[in-house]
Amino acid sequence: MGTNVNPDKNQLLAVLQVLRKYNLKGTEELLKKEANIAINLEQEKVESDVNSVLTGYKSDGDPETYEASYVELKHFVENSLDIYKHELGMILYPVLVHMYLELVYNGHTEKAIDLMQKFGPDQDLYYQDDLKKLALVTKRDHMNGNELTDTFKSNQFIIRMSRDTLSLLKRHLHDKKESVLLNIIQEHLYFDMYEGVARNKAQIDATAGAVVGEATRLDNKAKVYYGIPKAPDIQTLAAPVEDEEEGGEQETPDKPKKKKAKKDPLFSKKTKSDPNAPPPDRIPIPDLKDNDKVEKVKSFRESCRRITLGPETMPSVCSYTLLNANYTVTCAEITEDSSILAVGFSDSIVKVWTLVPQKLKAMKSAEQLQDVNTDAEDVLARMMDERSGESSRSLVGHGGTIYSVSFSPDRTLLLSCSEDSTVRLWSLQIWTCLVVYKGHMFPVWDVKFSPLGYYFATASHDRTARLWATDHYQPLRVFAGHFSDVDCIQFHPNSNYVATGSSDRRVCLWDCVTGNHVRIMTGHKSPIYVLAFSICGRFLASAGADCNVLIWDLAHGHLVAEFQGHEKTIHTLTFSRCGNLLASGSLDHTLKLWDFNKLSEDTNSEDVNISHNPEVKMGDLYMLRSFATKSSPIIALHFTRRNLLLAVSMYDGITT
Repeated sequence: MGTNVNPDKNQLLAVLQVLRKYNLKGTEELLKKEANIAINLEQEKVESDVNSVLTGYKSDGDPETYEASYVELKHFVENSLDIYKHELGMILYPVLVHMYLELVYNGHTEKAIDLMQKFGPDQDLYYQDDLKKLALVTKRDHMNGNELTDTFKSNQFIIRMSRDTLSLLKRHLHDKKESVLLNIIQEHLYFDMYEGVARNKAQIDATAGAVVGEATRLDNKAKVYYGIPKAPDIQTLAAPVEDEEEGGEQETPDKPKKKKAKKDPLFSKKTKSDPNAPPPDRIPIPDLKDNDKVEKVKSFRESCRRITLGPETMPSVCSYTLLNANYTVTCAEITEDSSILAVGFSDSIVKVWTLVPQKLKAMKSAEQLQDVNTDAEDVLARMMDERSGESSRSLVGHGGTIYSVSFSPDRTLLLSCSEDSTVRLWSLQIWTCLVVYKGHMFPVWDVKFSPLGYYFATASHDRTARLWATDHYQPLRVFAGHFSDVDCIQFHPNSNYVATGSSDRRVCLWDCVTGNHVRIMTGHKSPIYVLAFSICGRFLASAGADCNVLIWDLAHGHLVAEFQGHEKTIHTLTFSRCGNLLASGSLDHTLKLWDFNKLSEDTNSEDVNISHNPEVKMGDLYMLRSFATKSSPIIALHFTRRNLLLAVSMYDGITT
């Protein structure tokens, strides 16, 4: 403790101001005593604005030197050896941004504008949108509450760099002793060093583009249980259903037994447990109701008749086109068993249609329900009023545009989220709103039910995602860490994790148990609007406004493939039930099918170096087929249990 530290007086004054503000007199006196500051804050007319100290934008840099410093750095990068040039080039963008903000903060507007105009256009294409937004910030006051400048001020820009490149940069900075440059690099940049060969431009571009740079290797170190837990034994669930089903048709009890024995191998197919699956008691799981068991067996039976898709056996596609709905339809969702369609509208209404001959019935009145025999096998069917059947129903209650809808696995409930910052839970038996969940302060962009039911997750403009349970008014977890809107959310098939996509151009995977992020994945160049997990749980597909589908390996958080081909924003992604195909639907009126089975085989056959990103595969090899509608953007895709592909599109009426 013998070192003699000369504290910066302004910093100490700022700390004293904070202590004074919160009336922490004892601590204030101690600090004054220890730092030998015998001053009265009232007498000291120093502009010790707390913010100015905490931002790290020091005002001692001569405004004349900024441009020369930047030009000198640019020359150093350009004249470096090709092997290091591209990695060194990664520092130019964050240095330019912080030089610009530092000049603006200290009142040198003209110099700042000049710097931005000269060097802004040289930066990578994927940073141009952010640079345009920053160019509008020309006064210190503009920085207050500005999402982008706040993000840059409060977070270090992360750059992954090889040891050799980093030592080259350090030598250069040491020789130059450039105070402006050195301050910015020390305060605002974080170098995540790795051992190995420096990356080339294509490798850098693949994972670049997020607001604050790449993820550090530490961000993706945690273990992720991406496997699927063993399903409950179908055979034990099946027994009562078999008796009931066969007993109606056959007189003798022997025949059904024979039939059941025949189906034994069918039901006991999947017994292997996944080594990467989470422990079964890792999260509380709701008990299966009798109805759920019946449904599981029915689903299993249907999946046994499923066609396994691939390059030789492509799916048939059936598209539901919404007419007279241009500019009013905002979202759509189809139930797991493909029987019901829900559509959200900009006029705050949710409309539900049946896709099968069975009508949408409402429950009988309380008086009529008293007459129902509760011991009857088909008690649930008896509770519904046969005469109330409709082919569509409307759910009214929100006070703003509906942004997303999600069905519960048992199809008795529907969630909707809206611009009015609430989430509503609707009963599809009595067709009314049961609960309004109020927690977000701003519009809620997405809502998803867990594959287990009971839990659901939301994503909002307030930069958070939240995990809820249907019987709790308050969220169970708040996932905070994105720097901009959280635009989409998706549950992992094992319900232990949720993935989020954001306007900060990062995809995050969050652990529902701890509430922490366990993966941060960068590579998108625009906001992300849709996410889909592979059937095996190991891969995550994401897409959005940059028109590309990116595939991530959750084992290490690596980007493994980039599927290019769409020309407009992608709003829907889905995997076939067999997991072999990935379908993507876009506002460019096309639906594309990708050979995901081939990709996962190629990925598994590679020897992955964990410390280093693998080569990113391009989509041309994996594209199987593109289907086009005449004039209908695709807003939702869904594979039925037998692998028929359903699309929901809206006719936009503009023929070209």
